[in-house]
Amino acid sequence: MYNHPVADRSLIGCPYCDLLQRLPDLPPRASARCPRCGEELCRRREDSLNRTLALTIAAAILYVAANSVPMLGLTIVGREASTTVLGGAERLWSDGRQTVSALVLFTAVIAPALQIGFMLAVAIGARREHPRRWVGMLLRHYPMTRTWSMLEVMLLGILVALIKIADYATVIPGTALFVLGALVFVLPAIQVNFDPHEVWSRIEWADSDFDGTGPEGSSVKAGQ
Repeated sequence: MYNHPVADRSLIGCPYCDLLQRLPDLPPRASARCPRCGEELCRRREDSLNRTLALTIAAAILYVAANSVPMLGLTIVGREASTTVLGGAERLWSDGRQTVSALVLFTAVIAPALQIGFMLAVAIGARREHPRRWVGMLLRHYPMTRTWSMLEVMLLGILVALIKIADYATVIPGTALFVLGALVFVLPAIQVNFDPHEVWSRIEWADSDFDGTGPEGSSVKAGQ
């Protein structure tokens, strides 16, 4: 079963208050807000795909480095020890804190990997002349990965722990700690430069018999 969208592509429904309205042509760096609730509906970003792709590649490199080198080192009574992000999760598991270990693994390792991987696939796939529908599928699920990615929370917890144990042991910040600090800033930069409206306007329609420009419009697949 298919429903038919209107032919006017400038019409948009506000995702916050459902007001149907027409978007104006926006110059670069301009934004449009809903006149009813005031929420931002669209922001025109300059050279969005190229900037997003460059930042996502940088984030992928930083992520691999952050999970490959030691994050922290401790020296106490002549003994030294160091660990990585994954090593910290493993240590929590072996200490009987399986729930905390699973949360750390998911929010600090798995979710950021999905966030970067999804965005990298979207940025590459959207550069095609007619991006396939799987780009839209990844774009729909991307906000969930961003919600569960909590590197900044983990980094803040590490800094608090460092302050507390500084009087009892010598703390040696590892390379991964600085890499994570850089990654915490790169991920928001991706959001600032990414324009989802540009990607959605390029994605191949579910019903390939229509191109969305005629009076019938293109069809969007609905539930049975």
